[in-house]
Amino acid sequence: MKIKFVKAILIFCLLLFQFTLVHAQNFTISGTLKDASNGEDLIGASVLLKDKTTIGASTNTYGFYSLTLPKGNYVIRFQYIGYLTVEETIVLDHDLKISKELTPESKLLEEVVVKSEKENKNVSKNEMSVVKLDPKAIENIPVIFGEKDIIKTLQLTPGVKSAGDGNAGFYVRGGAIDQNLILLDEAPVYNASHLLGFFSVFNSDALKDVTLYKGSMPAEYGGRGSSVLDIKMKDGNNKKLNASGGIGLISSRLTVEAPIQKDEGSFIVSGRRTYADLFLKLSKDTTINDARLYFYDLNAKANYKISNKDRLFLSGYFGRDVLGVTGFGLDWGNYTGTLRWNHLFSDQLFSNTSLIFSNFDYQFKIGTDDVEFKVKASIQDWNLKQDFSYFPNSKNTIKYGFNAIHHTFLPTSLEAGVNSSFDNSTTENKFAYEGGLYVQNDWKVNERIGVQYGLRYSLFDYVGKGTAYTFDELGNKTSETKYAKGKTIKYYGGLEPRLSVKYEIDPAQSIKAGYTRNNQYMHLLSNSTTSSPTDLWVPSSNNVKPQVVDQVSLGYFRNFLDNKYECSFETYYKNLGNQIDYRNGADLIFNAEYEGALTYGKGIAYGAEFYVKKSKGKLTGWISYTLSRSLRKFSDINHGDYYPARQDRIHDVAIVGIYNLTNRITVSANWVFNTGDAATFPSGKYTIDQIQVPYYTERNGYRYPNYHRLDVGVTFLGKPRKRYEGSWNVSVYNAYARENAYTITFQQNEDNPEKTEALRTALFKIIPSVTYNFKFK
Repeated sequence: MKIKFVKAILIFCLLLFQFTLVHAQNFTISGTLKDASNGEDLIGASVLLKDKTTIGASTNTYGFYSLTLPKGNYVIRFQYIGYLTVEETIVLDHDLKISKELTPESKLLEEVVVKSEKENKNVSKNEMSVVKLDPKAIENIPVIFGEKDIIKTLQLTPGVKSAGDGNAGFYVRGGAIDQNLILLDEAPVYNASHLLGFFSVFNSDALKDVTLYKGSMPAEYGGRGSSVLDIKMKDGNNKKLNASGGIGLISSRLTVEAPIQKDEGSFIVSGRRTYADLFLKLSKDTTINDARLYFYDLNAKANYKISNKDRLFLSGYFGRDVLGVTGFGLDWGNYTGTLRWNHLFSDQLFSNTSLIFSNFDYQFKIGTDDVEFKVKASIQDWNLKQDFSYFPNSKNTIKYGFNAIHHTFLPTSLEAGVNSSFDNSTTENKFAYEGGLYVQNDWKVNERIGVQYGLRYSLFDYVGKGTAYTFDELGNKTSETKYAKGKTIKYYGGLEPRLSVKYEIDPAQSIKAGYTRNNQYMHLLSNSTTSSPTDLWVPSSNNVKPQVVDQVSLGYFRNFLDNKYECSFETYYKNLGNQIDYRNGADLIFNAEYEGALTYGKGIAYGAEFYVKKSKGKLTGWISYTLSRSLRKFSDINHGDYYPARQDRIHDVAIVGIYNLTNRITVSANWVFNTGDAATFPSGKYTIDQIQVPYYTERNGYRYPNYHRLDVGVTFLGKPRKRYEGSWNVSVYNAYARENAYTITFQQNEDNPEKTEALRTALFKIIPSVTYNFKFK
């Protein structure tokens, strides 16, 4: 397989390289756009003709743009929302390199709520079902314990639903948690939660750009069925030393950035840690005194311009959670690393080469000293990725490339103490190669019509050393086969077309339609009602087929009052093939033959998303409403009928408001409501040998109570100083103390054993928090 894949890559690159040599009798303007205050690349900034703004280009992830035009005289506008626009008159009779540093306009920055792009880009861009989030925008949104969180903010947008209190996972358009590809500087993050889901692993102080693709995703992305969350870290201030941070009730954070060489290179280091464990040390109770309860994460990145055509980046993330009391311990964490090389082959051909590492592992132990046992599991990736961007003219932007990943899965291993009643046990490591080839064109057909179309071919090779099992219809093992190292056990591959079409009625409104197919070759197994670090990632195999998700979407986009109000209405329909669920009574832990405990079926998801956003003035914010269903169908569950998936929430509402009371005081609030989660509860009970046994009928036939919550906050800015800024943020999470159900359990009534009672457990009632944020300039 590996030889065939390498040959395919070489042929693919050769054909595309020949295509890029096509020469047109035009001239090219190219360069980079940066923030004048810190040297950060501006992503998605616009380079337009002043008299004809439909002709232009946008900067890529690294701030690079290329615009090819006929010979002539032009006035070029360089603009980015929140920054002063720059104009330059040029005589284009030869290729020109023009780089600009745009100056932030502080007043405008305060009005940015969800995205930092051209004001009507939601109308004019070809792609749809995309959320752009500026990390600066979430500073005033009240959250739990006052810790800024991009995941929690994204859950306030249409089509994105929280997986519940105490859970950092999220659902996108009816998909499961594992159907979201989360990338941090191109490295996949397999578990994005701290403290069992109360926080995400992303420190907003270290982030530059956040983009969520819910549908019609670009062809460069693959591997997950529902969405891609692409997160870019800051490059670091290449002008001067800068430090910022925050001190909260349970955690603090600190970020330092500075130039390696002014305007040529920079670095950033950002750390965060909770310190609840330090207060536990003050307790006189030895059990509490010995408890461990904390998390930490560290983001680091450096970049350097080694020539006018070459630039290197090295970035990494290191994070871990530690929970422990006497006789029990659980810790988990992610480690990622990305080495990237930007190279400019010509004014029209930009290249990025990436070597990416990612690891997630967990470990829990039970017992003490020589009677304890430890359970470990992990997943590790090495990924080589090559991407090209070609700008042949002002109407087309062509992207193409490939990637190759080596996956290593360690499902579970058990290490027993000397006097433990358990024996050492290790399930086999599993290995797989995953790859993809893609090509895409973003085409401005004319002033009204735009098309983004692409094609991706993905492949997955599940290989030895390992054992392959076969099972009958009831999940009983019928045979097993041993495979040598590198020997193919099962191979999959398939085409993934991507299409998005826009018709611009006028500069203020447009209609868009899209289609995408995604093949997903990795799966997260869990038979609990909430996700946890101990859920298992497993590969597709001879028994587990890849998930295939097809989505069609249609939307209407409209802006009002000079783009002061932004509105959209989108509908979607998904067909989910080869879905996975567990059989009743399934055991997924310490089970090398876990595939026999799984069942396979299909699903559908459909819905409508309404969104209204106000982005200018003293009052900013948005209203989001999603009406949707997510259903699954398995032959051996619920008699083969469709049933609600865990993430089936019919109604989901979010209202966010931010009001600048004065130049130094900002008040904010958000209210959320959603239909209760689908759940499986006992329908009755029966007695065997004086033991009561619950009786279950339909899977997910019941629902939790509806969920709703109000959060409020206020930010006080200190007096502005030349070299220092400070602010206080006071927030209240769940302001009216709603007891939202986290779990529902059943027990016998003490007075009447024949009567069963349902007990609802709520994680939080009301949580106030205070955070002091600071910045040295």
